[in-house]
Amino acid sequence: MILPIYTYGQSVLRKVAEPIEKDYPKLNELIDNMYETMKHAEGVGLAAPQVGLPIRLFVIDLEPLKGDNPELADFKLAMINPEILEESIEEVEFDEGCLSVPGISETVSRPEEIKIRYLDTDFNEHVEVFNGFKARVIQHEYDHLEGHLFTDRVKPLRRQLLKSKLTNIARGKTATKYKIK
Repeated sequence: MILPIYTYGQSVLRKVAEPIEKDYPKLNELIDNMYETMKHAEGVGLAAPQVGLPIRLFVIDLEPLKGDNPELADFKLAMINPEILEESIEEVEFDEGCLSVPGISETVSRPEEIKIRYLDTDFNEHVEVFNGFKARVIQHEYDHLEGHLFTDRVKPLRRQLLKSKLTNIARGKTATKYKIK
């Protein structure tokens, strides 16, 4: 089922998400719905707060980017209760966009590499190191769980220039190809 995506201005996007337990109601159905919603909206990552749920869960599927980056073809996973353990000192700038901030993309600097602990859909614990684009997408989605948006990481002058666009999104004055709330 395709879920509405919450956009800039919705309070759930600014809350620190709560951990979930193995008995969370209909968790697998929620994960399937999040993948379907993300694919429908032509995204590569989606966090639970973006569908109105303040829980520590996000999904990623980088398959759509495999044309230019064959190494991303099989990168699909759900992370439950993730915790970034380490970040590299080296940072990389790259343009980011977000389904919750439609029509805006900006340059964001993020650590090149991260070490993260998370649970998979069977609640098995993993500790892994990711770098490059995979690390960037994970960090972007992780920010959603911490109540942050990529626009918070934009340089102050650029953020000031975005103010009217963000206000329009918050007021529902934005067009998308997907259902928003």
